[in-house]
Amino acid sequence: MSARILTSWDAATARRLVAEDPVLNVFVGSRLDAGVLGAGAPGVLWGWPAEAPTALLHIGANLVPVVTDAEPLPAFVEAAGRRRTCQSIVGPSWFVMPLWRALGERWGRAYSQVREVRARQPVMATSEAPKVAADPRVRPIAAVDFDSYFAASVAMYTEEVGTDPLAGGDTSYRTYCRWLVDSGRAFGIVENGRVVFKSDVGAVSGPAAQIQGVWLDPSLRGRGLSEPAIAAVTEYVLADFGTACLYVNDFNTRAIRCYERVGFEQVGEFSTILF
Repeated sequence: MSARILTSWDAATARRLVAEDPVLNVFVGSRLDAGVLGAGAPGVLWGWPAEAPTALLHIGANLVPVVTDAEPLPAFVEAAGRRRTCQSIVGPSWFVMPLWRALGERWGRAYSQVREVRARQPVMATSEAPKVAADPRVRPIAAVDFDSYFAASVAMYTEEVGTDPLAGGDTSYRTYCRWLVDSGRAFGIVENGRVVFKSDVGAVSGPAAQIQGVWLDPSLRGRGLSEPAIAAVTEYVLADFGTACLYVNDFNTRAIRCYERVGFEQVGEFSTILF
């Protein structure tokens, strides 16, 4: 069975599939909200099988599946095509790892040559008030804080992803960071005009909001500041959404312990393939 590109006529079906697990599917849900089924957002959304979709594949800067079994894999390999447009593949480990291998076998170096494979990333979530006291200094980042916030964001991205988001003069990351601030989705601690902690709320859809971009100034690490800061961000999220969620690399044991102390519990496992 083949897949097809979905249109606005398929919106109810796509939203129903996303709503089956709003935490794991929050990114694709956010793309639906942004207008991916029309002309309102970049990327396309494929559905499988073509006649009555039960699985989805978002293809844009990120390739992200919404699946409950492995049946759509061959069709999604064909949908992705020879010319890779995504910078990463992200989603449930049990599907993403076989999908990546199948893409490499079918299309070759475009997919098989990668920068990094992060095979195990616990997906964590909470719908309860934080278990630790929130740091009262955490607040939404204001426009006047942007330059320092952006510098912290670049440091976070470089440390986390391993590449400079400004390489080659690309301005898209700055535009994205500006959007986060203007949308009230950027939070931080600002001391003497300098952002020393930051965290963002990235994908949001339905009852779920995904925390991302967490960064603490290296000079302040190891002092027990992370838990109260994350607790504060979680409080901001839960004021507007039913569930706060995130995913983290399995080797980042310090971060995992921090999230657990705040009250997050593992609800799934992602893999990320970085090109």
